[in-house]
Amino acid sequence: MRIVFQGDSITDAGRDKRNYRDLGFGYPKYAAEALKEQFPDVEFDFINFGISGNRTCQLFDRLYSDGLAFEPDVISILIGINDIWHRYGDGRIATTDEQIALNYRCILERIKKETNAKIVMLAPFVLDAPDKDHLRRDVKTVLPIVRELAEEFADVYIPLDEHFEEALKTQPEALYYSADGVHPNDNGRKFIGKIYAEAVSKLIK
Repeated sequence: MRIVFQGDSITDAGRDKRNYRDLGFGYPKYAAEALKEQFPDVEFDFINFGISGNRTCQLFDRLYSDGLAFEPDVISILIGINDIWHRYGDGRIATTDEQIALNYRCILERIKKETNAKIVMLAPFVLDAPDKDHLRRDVKTVLPIVRELAEEFADVYIPLDEHFEEALKTQPEALYYSADGVHPNDNGRKFIGKIYAEAVSKLIK
């Protein structure tokens, strides 16, 4: 079973880009470990094509070479936070919610048209951090777009925003899962990896 992870820095997580089977130190690493442990008789082929800084338009541009060409059984996508983040600061790119929706839809339509892959969509998230209120505000308008697209296209939808919100009810330290509210630390990576494996296991059974 070939599983392709796609996305931005949260997926990239320091992977060796000379070796697409290097999963880096992010959630794909922990998800792969959990799935292999849960299904020891399944021969998995895990591939990580996350690229730090990528937005939805960039993922669409490289979708064939960094995914579809490998004929995955499962392709999972966590994308969107950079579309929001790059609205601010020097050299900002004012990607609207409507553009994000169109870009993401084009990605999903192409996967459906050109492959038989099961689609796993993970919701973008911004955790509580002192300087991320503007991102938290914006992500709230993007999340309904992602949910609606997931209802239409995804075989598995993982609402990471909701999972983190629930977990933080019993975790008093706001930065327990991420020092900057966007990039998971090792606690956050393991948390996402565990949730991912639990959600995707239904595609394997």
